Amino acid sequence: MKEIRLEKVTLNMGVGEPGPGLEKAKTMLEKISEGKAVVTRTHKRTTFGGAKKRPIGVKVTLRGKRAVELVERLLQAVENRLKTTSFDTQGNFSFGIDEYINIPGIKYDPEIGMLGMDVCVTLARPGYRIKERKLRPKKIGRSHRITPEEAREWAQKTFKVTIE
Repeated sequence: MKEIRLEKVTLNMGVGEPGPGLEKAKTMLEKISEGKAVVTRTHKRTTFGGAKKRPIGVKVTLRGKRAVELVERLLQAVENRLKTTSFDTQGNFSFGIDEYINIPGIKYDPEIGMLGMDVCVTLARPGYRIKERKLRPKKIGRSHRITPEEAREWAQKTFKVTIE
């Protein structure tokens, strides 16, 4: 029950406004992940006058073997290096990719231009389902949670990442 596994990988591109930039980001994420991209929208009205439910970005979520393969490719884009600050208190980690052409196997597309993205990797242990189930959700016990140290050790062992 203490075995750590990769729950999901989320790729996110924030564009900030609807239009051709959003469509370019959507095609780029679908090309990289071979998954379906979903448009993200604002939750509430901003202080600067941004409307509610306005499209501002694109994300793709992958699980299973495809997620593991994608993380391996994306880590090569950052030369298999992560910062200590990339790990949060729940043991998940995230990193950014400045330009999509750094990802192995992806060629530059002049119609899309240069875009970067955020990669968020969510880790879990068996039994984490109890906090997300519909009927009687419960909290995860303190001893069963993933600490940042355990997540760093898992990332080093699984993906051969150096942590700075």
